[in-house]
Amino acid sequence: MTTMALTSPPLRRLFTRLDFGPRPIEAKLISALEIWDELRLRRIAPQALLSSRLPLRAGAALFVRSNGVRDYILQRTTPEFAELLGDLTEGTRISSSVRKREAVRLRRLFDLVVEKGEPVLASYTNEGHGEGAATVDILAAPIAGSDDGVVGAIAVCQIRRRGVAPAKPPKPVIEEDAPILFALGGSEALAANLAERLGVPVTKHEERDFEDGEHKIRPLSSVRNRDVYVLAGLASSPGQSVNDKLCKLLFFVGALKQSGARQATLVAPYLCYSRKERQTKPRDPVATRHLAQILEAVGVDCVVTVSVHSLAAFQNAFRRRSEHLDARSLFTRALAERLHGRRVAVVSPDPGGEKRVELLKQSLERALGTSVAKAIIDKVRSMGVVTGDLFAGDVEGRTAVVYDDMITTGGTMARAAMACRRHGAKEVLAVATHGLFIDGAKAALASKDIDEFWVTDTLPLPPSLSESLSRERIRIVPIGDLLAEAIRRCHAGGSISELEDNPNVLGHF
Repeated sequence: MTTMALTSPPLRRLFTRLDFGPRPIEAKLISALEIWDELRLRRIAPQALLSSRLPLRAGAALFVRSNGVRDYILQRTTPEFAELLGDLTEGTRISSSVRKREAVRLRRLFDLVVEKGEPVLASYTNEGHGEGAATVDILAAPIAGSDDGVVGAIAVCQIRRRGVAPAKPPKPVIEEDAPILFALGGSEALAANLAERLGVPVTKHEERDFEDGEHKIRPLSSVRNRDVYVLAGLASSPGQSVNDKLCKLLFFVGALKQSGARQATLVAPYLCYSRKERQTKPRDPVATRHLAQILEAVGVDCVVTVSVHSLAAFQNAFRRRSEHLDARSLFTRALAERLHGRRVAVVSPDPGGEKRVELLKQSLERALGTSVAKAIIDKVRSMGVVTGDLFAGDVEGRTAVVYDDMITTGGTMARAAMACRRHGAKEVLAVATHGLFIDGAKAALASKDIDEFWVTDTLPLPPSLSESLSRERIRIVPIGDLLAEAIRRCHAGGSISELEDNPNVLGHF
């Protein structure tokens, strides 16, 4: 059974048969090969018309090559052949078989047969699913069209059982295409929330801190050829600085890519170093761009974050895919009941946040069904000193919603609240996506100018606030719905921008 399809006609006449290839010893396969030899009639392969009239013996099937696709279509079969591929119906592609491994083997065998133009005998051992080991013998032979050469193959298989293996306990069913989720940097509580919504576990990893301050971190499960999502809290916390967390994250992503992860996505609800997005003094670092460079260097394929300080700087910094989530849809849904029936004004505590405030204003107007006013407060920060006294807008007799991306010490919010009170605001709500509440925030929390603080749980509240009465003034808006839906859409495909404009799209969780 040698290859003659690629030889010239004179050589085919000179060497009509060079039997270097193995020949079957089983009677059924020998009979099938004899029929093929008779139909061949000195051609490279039997005509498709003749082979279509071939009486198929038990365990045989006829396939033709699919045009434009590396696949084969089943034209005729016998019930015995179903033992190999399952109940594959005539007219369907071999790739649609539920027995994927057998389908791949047979397709590769057909590719070889079509390329060589001669029959090929294959034999391999197959571990059946609860049926024991078996030896599978397959004789595949090519068929040809009338003019265009080889177009398909006939296959005859014989399965020889070697006894029934004891039944194995069923393995847990794991969806191979499901995302793998890791939690770093103290984000375990939020990760558990996301895992419940996504229907996947939080995969375990190992972290070790050495005496000299160095770190070791690695995944404890295989990530090969999988899409991995790393949820990371990138803000300082007791015992771990933001630099410690960032260093561990970089090494962990590197370990994921080194271990064969197909794609590594960083989900950082709070993205560190995003406030320094431009040079304000000579020789200033552009930290946002530098952060993007080091994340891309270790293999991060996509970055997902929430309410960055400067959207334009974030989008321009990354050369890999970046997804920005805006928390205004969550705040709109949470504030709608609180603000119902009130006259409302949305306030930007600095000129740079005007666009952010305008988008929240439009969203609240749709939710409340009434007009919402807007105000802007001047603010200039230089060498740690904040100046600026201009106030533009109408807040008199209104509930002023001071909206920003983050609250650190709370000084900006306290300053804006005082300005709103001076201009006649009836009450003031300090609303921000990220509540860092670092040292010094207690003074702002105690301010009588601010009635309530509203933040999401992108970051856990500092332990220093746990025993404080000020904690009662902080309303937490869960971010889990938004992040889980964003991960689901990143993984399976879908619009991310729709999450920003339609708060009702998150209602199915």
